[in-house]
Amino acid sequence: MPLTPTPEEQLLRRSVSSITRKYGPSYFQRISETGRPPTKLWKELAEAGFMGVHLPAEFGGGGAGVSELAMVLEETAAAGVPALSAIFSTGVNGTILARHGTENQKQRWLQPLAEGTASSSFAITEPDAGTNSFAISTTAKSDGDDYVINGMKYYISGMAEADFVMVVARTGTDEQRGRGLLTLFLVDADAPGITHQVIPTALQIPERQSTVYFENVRVTPDRIIGELHHGMKAAFAGINAERLLVSSICIGVGRYALDKAVAYARERQVWGVPIGSHQGVAHPLAEAKIALESAALMTTRACALYDIGADPGESSNMAKVLGVDAGLHALDAAIQTHGGNGVALEYQLSNYWFLLRMLKIGPVSREMVLNFVAEHTLGLPKSY
Repeated sequence: MPLTPTPEEQLLRRSVSSITRKYGPSYFQRISETGRPPTKLWKELAEAGFMGVHLPAEFGGGGAGVSELAMVLEETAAAGVPALSAIFSTGVNGTILARHGTENQKQRWLQPLAEGTASSSFAITEPDAGTNSFAISTTAKSDGDDYVINGMKYYISGMAEADFVMVVARTGTDEQRGRGLLTLFLVDADAPGITHQVIPTALQIPERQSTVYFENVRVTPDRIIGELHHGMKAAFAGINAERLLVSSICIGVGRYALDKAVAYARERQVWGVPIGSHQGVAHPLAEAKIALESAALMTTRACALYDIGADPGESSNMAKVLGVDAGLHALDAAIQTHGGNGVALEYQLSNYWFLLRMLKIGPVSREMVLNFVAEHTLGLPKSY
């Protein structure tokens, strides 16, 4: 890990920034209010090769790693247009397909993701299972050569725009431990038997959350990703990447908020001096800067470990916690710096709050990360 960014990394960040800053927070606010996907921005980033920068070159990608995609998503968020859909579409699903898909699956589904001509969603969460994925009740039962999926998924992002969805389903039960045997399926989003309903939330983002219903959805065996009954092995290739990319987006939003707050603190005057000259304003912003830099360092390290094939569990979990907390810290400090204006929509700060607050809850909660570190890093007894 170099202590300073390489010329290639600097060029990547500048190139992404030159595109995303043409859109900015006003574009993000507008598409969030209308519920439209950021199609124009996505298309321009994809045409420049940034949405598939981490995917294999032979399937239309850039041949780089998750480190580079993390830079893309951080810079996009720092411009005020956080691309949540890129996390689960190319970040999670693209990574899973690249690492565990067959050649045919890569040609059929990975290449469109890498080229930006298709989008996808990832369906694992269920209301009664929570973070215990092995307790999911959505089933995929064999019927001749095919599988038939029945069940419900909850809080699934981007279903309205998805061309296909990766579905984690129970294909059996481990009789010794009572846990579900899980398999990962590729399913067309418009397949017969799939319906979805938008969940009203406080989120002010273009990606809607949905409850997705599967009623006798038939899939062929060539749509299984990885091994039958061992789908979580394939899924975790994307889930660990997801945690790193969540951290990157939160760090980017934190940078965006901090930049606005610093500019406001320099310009806004009370009692004849800029408010930034008061330590009560300046210190929270300085603390936010320290937190963002610390989180960025951990995320860079975690991405580097991920890309060289090291076990990413510990580092990706730590990076996720630090990135979300740092982003929230910076955003809160920026809102406080603006006073009452901090919650006025025209100042384009408060509309990012629930996005970051949601990311503190999922894709993995802070509490489950602490459980992981306590058990796997510190060697403490399992608590759940």
